[in-house]
Order: sequence, then C-alpha cells, then structure tokens
Amino acid sequence: MTKAFVIGGTRFIGRHLIEELLTHGDDVTIFNRGRHENPFADEPDVDHVTGDRTDRESLEDAAQAVAPDIVFDMVAYHPGAVEHATRVFADADAYVYVSSGAAYAAEEVPKREGETPLEPCSPAQATDDMPETYGNRKAAGDRAVFEAAEQGVNAMAVRPPIVYGPHDYTERLAYWLHRIENEERIVVPGDGTNLWQRAYVEDVARGLRLVAKRGTPGEAYNVGDRNAVTLDRMVELAARALETDVDVVHASNRELSVADLDAEAFPLYRPYPHLLSTAKIAALGWDSTPVETAMARTVTDYRESSRTGVENGPDRDAEERVLAVLDTL
Repeated sequence: MTKAFVIGGTRFIGRHLIEELLTHGDDVTIFNRGRHENPFADEPDVDHVTGDRTDRESLEDAAQAVAPDIVFDMVAYHPGAVEHATRVFADADAYVYVSSGAAYAAEEVPKREGETPLEPCSPAQATDDMPETYGNRKAAGDRAVFEAAEQGVNAMAVRPPIVYGPHDYTERLAYWLHRIENEERIVVPGDGTNLWQRAYVEDVARGLRLVAKRGTPGEAYNVGDRNAVTLDRMVELAARALETDVDVVHASNRELSVADLDAEAFPLYRPYPHLLSTAKIAALGWDSTPVETAMARTVTDYRESSRTGVENGPDRDAEERVLAVLDTL
C-alpha cells in the first residue's frame, strides 16, 4: 500500500485527489490547519495531522512521523515553501508540486512545457501575496522543483489552468450557472469566441496521481480539458445540463461601458486565448473527461449546493442596463 501525504486542504482539488488515491487503495495522510470541515474524518484509510505548512518545524515533524512514499503539495504559494518541502521530502518516491498555467509568461497557443517561457520572479514578488504575482510565484516554484531534481530529488510539477467541477468554492463557473438557470437573457462579453482553457477537477486529481507514479523527475506536466471550449460553447453546455434555454447577447467593451463595465469584469473571460498542450501528460496514459460529462457532474453538484457566484461578476442590474441599451440599437 502506497503512503500518500497531501499538504493542503480538503475543499476542492485536494478532496478529489484524496478520493482518487483511496480508489487506488492508497493510504492517505492529510496535513493542514484543519480550518475547514474534513469530509474524510470517518474514513479509516485517511489520517489527519494538524499543522501549518508555513511552520517549517511542524512540516518536518509530520514528514518524519509519516515517512510518506509520495507527496502532493497543494498549497505552496511561495517558492521558499517549495524549496523547503523538496528538502524535507528528498527521500520520497515522488514529490508533486501543484503549479499553474499562470506560470507561463508568453502568449503562445498552445503553451508547452519546456518551450514556452515562464514568468520571472523578483525577490520581492517571491514573498508577497498579491494576486498579480501569483503566476510569478508559481513559476519560481517550478524552478525550485527543477533545481531539486538536479540534486536527486524525485520532484515534479503539474500545471492546470482554471479548475472547475464539484465542490468548487471559487464559484467562478457558478456565476454563469446561476445566470443561465435564472435569467432568460444574459450578457456574454466580446463575441463569445474567447478561449480560456479549463481543467475538470477529477482529471486534475487523476493527473496528479499519474505523475507521481509515472512522471519523470525535473519535469512539468500541463493538465487541462483536451477539448477546450469557447465561452459561448461553455454557456451552451451549461444550459443543456441545466435543461433550460437562454438567450445570449454579446457586448463589446464600448457597449459594456454604459454600465461602467468591461469584458474582464466577467469571470472566465480572457481577451487572448489561453491554451495548454496536454500531449506530455497524455503520453503517461492520461485523458480528460468529455466536457459534456464534466459539465453535467458540475451542474448536479451546483444544484445541491448554495453557491451562486454572484459576487464574482457584474450584478444583474448592470447587466440589464447593458441589455436595455442594446435593445435600442
């Protein structure tokens, strides 16, 4: 039985990863602060060690007590944390760092591991917590993984774009599901063809375990929906899963300005395509869930939750002002 050590939460990606590990008969220890409900509290094959990964001594004590075979670092947001973790778990069979597609610096389509440049990271950026430097810090964490591998550590990185699916507390997709379910007409920014690749959470979990088992130390692996969809196609899939119809009205930045909005005020909108090549992880035997299936599962969970995502985008009053102006054109 493989002993897996998961650093981080049990709210979203970590929760699905633990389910994936248990499905394959792995023994799991969770290391986190315990600030959120643990859905595995009654699971005999899951232990919980309370601790803060920013407390180095706490992480070191847990590592010594558990002596895991594989480690998944879900919440390393600063490169210093990755550097420390790769030293602590230097003897593990695999250390897998959860990076991000935001680590890429160049707007290439698609973005490829080892080819597309990564974001730089200054010493000041390496220690701050600003959203604007998230990609810089994730890229620096990747470089820490590569350096550790050069020293003989079996360290690897996985880069997902925006992740969606059941238990998604970010509520970015929930914003759109709530609009589609409750309104007859909605505003979609731009012409609906913008492409911001997403990754279904169960596929990310499967990819993480696969990289731990089959990945090559010192390598990074993109993971994302292999059938990336436009914003219009996402709305279409969501409406179908919700068993409803919705009238989509496209609006340019000029038209949105009547309500003091711009396109990037809407969640999951990005002016330039963001697409990651997944050929490298596919070569390990990975594949993604069909987007229709992924959306259906996401909608089922959304309906069972109280999530609305209303705080993630323009309020309905602003949207209706835009619709009213467009009706006069």
